Amino acid sequence: MFGERVKRIEDPSLLRGESIFADDIHLPGMLHACFLRSPHAHAKIEGIDATAARALDGVHAVFTFADLAPHVTSERIPCAMPSAAIRHAVEPYILAKDEVCHVGEPIAVVLADDRYAAEDAIEYIVVDYAPLPAAADARAALLPDAPQVRLDVPDNRVAEFTQSFGDADAAFRSADHVVTEQFWLHKGGGHAIECRGLVARYDAVDDLLTVWDGTQMPHRIHGILVELLGCGEAQVRIAPPAVGGGFGPKFVFYQEEIVVPLAAKLLRRPVKWIEDRREHFTATTQDRDQYWQVEAAFDSKGKLLAIRGAMVHDHGAYTPYGIVIAQNSGTNLLGPYVLPSCDLTITSALTNLIPSTPTRGAGRPQATFVMERLLDRGAQALGLERHEIRRRNMIGPEEMPYATPVIARDGSVITYDSGDYPACQAMVLTEAGYERFRDRQTAAQAEGRYIGLGLANYVEGTGRGPFESATVRVGQSGKIVIQTGASGQGQGIETSLAQICAGALGVDIADITVSAGDTAAAPLGLGAFASRQAVNAGSSVLRAAETVREKALDAAAHMLEAAKEDLEIRLGQVQVKGVPEMSVSLGEIARGLTGMPGYAMATGLPPGLAATEHFEPAALTYCNGSHVAEAEVDIQTGAVKLLRYIVVHDSGRLINPMIVEGQVLGGVAHGIGSALFEWMRYDEYGQPQTTNFGEYLLPTAPDMPPIEIHHMESPTPLNPLGVKGAGESGTIAASAAIISAVEDALRPFGVRISEAPLTPERLLQLISETQAAE
Repeated sequence: MFGERVKRIEDPSLLRGESIFADDIHLPGMLHACFLRSPHAHAKIEGIDATAARALDGVHAVFTFADLAPHVTSERIPCAMPSAAIRHAVEPYILAKDEVCHVGEPIAVVLADDRYAAEDAIEYIVVDYAPLPAAADARAALLPDAPQVRLDVPDNRVAEFTQSFGDADAAFRSADHVVTEQFWLHKGGGHAIECRGLVARYDAVDDLLTVWDGTQMPHRIHGILVELLGCGEAQVRIAPPAVGGGFGPKFVFYQEEIVVPLAAKLLRRPVKWIEDRREHFTATTQDRDQYWQVEAAFDSKGKLLAIRGAMVHDHGAYTPYGIVIAQNSGTNLLGPYVLPSCDLTITSALTNLIPSTPTRGAGRPQATFVMERLLDRGAQALGLERHEIRRRNMIGPEEMPYATPVIARDGSVITYDSGDYPACQAMVLTEAGYERFRDRQTAAQAEGRYIGLGLANYVEGTGRGPFESATVRVGQSGKIVIQTGASGQGQGIETSLAQICAGALGVDIADITVSAGDTAAAPLGLGAFASRQAVNAGSSVLRAAETVREKALDAAAHMLEAAKEDLEIRLGQVQVKGVPEMSVSLGEIARGLTGMPGYAMATGLPPGLAATEHFEPAALTYCNGSHVAEAEVDIQTGAVKLLRYIVVHDSGRLINPMIVEGQVLGGVAHGIGSALFEWMRYDEYGQPQTTNFGEYLLPTAPDMPPIEIHHMESPTPLNPLGVKGAGESGTIAASAAIISAVEDALRPFGVRISEAPLTPERLLQLISETQAAE
């Protein structure tokens, strides 16, 4: 079944409304949680009085930091990823202790009979705040006289590192052309259709805390809860319900994820918390601003010699995960190109804004934007076509595997495993009709219309380890269960894993059930992030299914008194080749391997028809692609309309092309939002100005152009499936391609664009400024 367009097995229950999300869980005696959140970007907490709130009808408890701290092993949540570049430990407290550092930070929680009573009680909690100066701009936060973002650290420079290789200074001295640019890049939130939410229940009889958490990383939640509660692994179960999208923000451990389970345990009552959309805007982590000041050196033929400069990344107020975004931006700057030298200083600055963690693309869209725009500037300086300067700098297929000069954050050399980058670009140009576009553009201008074409290429490391687990088990019914640490969030992982298993075992996919992310079913796992699950969980399923297949053939050879090499499996039956009546079902084999009390195993084989694998990738595998966007700009209103969007994508072998296309298309939609719509605005005091979808814009159906997706397949040698990830790739090149198309449309006006998102107001301003300069 590998490579077939199998309909997703998840969809029938979703389409019929039968899937259970966190808010669909209703338990007897359940309480509802509501959090009091800071209205200040920065303030000291000099006192909290919850007396009136606790006295209200329907309120069962109000907890603050002081109430909960005695019941956990650490005041801070142990969630930051290690990095030598981090200068200050700023992990979040379980609830705000004596200082709030961003609007929306949770201070107290109310537990009541219903959400209405809990919301009302919040208004009765009195907090004595002493407002403090706030830093809302990452660049200004690094200045000597900047406000101190946090009172517990001496300065706002939370992390700094340098990406350096070759001799950049020498390259610039010998360069024929140098281009210099400043970039501002903003990335908003994930904004899944379902906000965050969880339900927790403590069973005193079994001493078991069960948490239904709409998370991307159930096992990480499990590990942190076990550590904070000081209990054994068997005393906590994370059972993910259906998840209505993740996109990055749901792989973070939040304060609510310790407070709600702890409240359930203390009160001996189930507790539910469902985030509302305003909370999502102010309390759920977001990707944030980056400011680049860089220059690129080229020789006379357009070969890239070096890039040097600096980037400042807005880190936000805490470190709830690490400095992954800034690190990914640095290492992904290379893209599919040969870059002999680089000298880039990257600084993460604390600000009094929501903490910064990855959303779809995780820093790669920003770096791709910078490289692709620098190449556009180089093409302009040398009088080359944009595709030609890219072709001259691309890594060739004959160079694969290609060891780059870039060192990953784990200390390994980033090595591209397979791909044909020039062919990918050539294909997208052909599909876009690139050679004919200038004639169309000229004709459009004669009609008073301004259209442009943008091109961008990308490379993405996928399949991040260190491992993912999978168990394949055949029951006596003949039905098969896959239990995996991978987790679903709408991306089709259940279907992909079932396809792999069905193909390896020779069974109907309808006979397979996938349990994804339940820590009771799969004790080990990592979850959904970094476009990793098809690579790692898929490889584990393949190997486990192959082990089960071999055991089934061994058992059937004994039961049928036939040679193993004469057997085959078809639709759940092990049969003698050419003699289908001589067969035994997988269910019968499983029954035989279950054993009878007091009797030796009939087959002489170990019990059970099951196998567990933990695939450990040797390295990242790199997918790649090329995007072309065609845009039309209304110079009177600044409106941008996307007319076409073409993608050529290479993620190795395709398990299910339909699922891959859905992932790529969704990624492009996310990239369109980043390029033209999504801007999380704050004022100079750190107050959010966009806290609903009337103010923060998302692309909707009328904004989406026809999106054409074409595939190349360069199988990777790094896993037995030959697959690469695809979940984030559609986003990575989108902003670069779209902004390039807009700038191309405005060539008659000489407009240069070095930022995203590009709003109509800003576009009109750029046109006006350019005309005034003339």
